[in-house]
Amino acid sequence: MRKEEELLVALRRVMRAVDLRSKQLSKDVGLTGPQLLVMQNIDQKPGIMVREIAENINLSPATITNILDRLEAKNLANRIRSTQDKRRVGVFLTETGQAAIEDAPRPLQEHFIERFHQLEEWEQSQMVATVQRIAAMMNAQSIDASPFLEVGSLADKLPES
Repeated sequence: MRKEEELLVALRRVMRAVDLRSKQLSKDVGLTGPQLLVMQNIDQKPGIMVREIAENINLSPATITNILDRLEAKNLANRIRSTQDKRRVGVFLTETGQAAIEDAPRPLQEHFIERFHQLEEWEQSQMVATVQRIAAMMNAQSIDASPFLEVGSLADKLPES
């Protein structure tokens, strides 16, 4: 097999592993990866604002708003306007949302992070540079992405027109 074919096969395996884990997450708890990540942020800081969630997970506020719309429709989260400052809207988990997050499986990236931290620092730097270069070669460096190795439905990632 040629080198580029070996690389493409390895990339496809990574994409397939992420896809399979995402399907398992959806089946187990009925959430997409991005939804779970947003819920974990809300759980860590009840009353967090959309802008803060977006900054924490490296997604646009529009994408977070779209995800929150879906979470509210599932009765997993609520946005509540502050009584002191009407411009501030905090996000909270519902009881159902709290139960869902407690039942959620461990995210795929936690396994990855454990193994990544076992590498020497030079290996970590080399891997980061290589994968960033691959993203650039695929014209993917400006795609909205969070540090979460799960995929959600396309509707959860793109703002509505």
